[in-house]
Amino acid sequence: MPKELPFITCARIIIRMATNEDIPKILNYFTDNKTYLTPYYPSWQDGFFTLEYWELQIEVNYHEFANDRSLRLFIFPKTNPNKIIGTLNFSNIVRGAAQYCNVGYSLAESEQGFGYMTEAMQNAIEYMFQEFNMHRIIANYIPHNQRSGNLLRRLGFVVEGYARDYLMINGKWEDHILTSLINPYWKYN
Repeated sequence: MPKELPFITCARIIIRMATNEDIPKILNYFTDNKTYLTPYYPSWQDGFFTLEYWELQIEVNYHEFANDRSLRLFIFPKTNPNKIIGTLNFSNIVRGAAQYCNVGYSLAESEQGFGYMTEAMQNAIEYMFQEFNMHRIIANYIPHNQRSGNLLRRLGFVVEGYARDYLMINGKWEDHILTSLINPYWKYN
């Protein structure tokens, strides 16, 4: 578990946790992309699009990071570090005999097709494998979300199963394809 907050610098993007100063950027990201993201998201929580919600959420994010439970990141382009173009969340960290977590992600509709999520995932996965010493990262996607399936294949995720009615997405139970990536350099601490 890292002691310092992650600040992952890539070729074209920066990946980091949000601060309260980022809340207007977060609200812009989700407001601008609400229609695009809705088919892939759980129902939006009450207050999700408010300053108060995100003030509390950022506090929770730091608490969960400090307690080795999750790492919730935002993606910023180097050319415009005042804009959020995506999210990348490692959640449900399990230690003990398991040593795994789940990953979820989203990218602005206007930024699709430029390789930003591939770049973000490659670097963030490396961070999770090296700094958090995760053995397995799990990613699950809705079968009709081929863009997500293609991304995971490119990154080396292996299909491990198919779960019927796995998650409630946008008010409806959705099947998911279950995949994972194993850390080839995992070390016993």
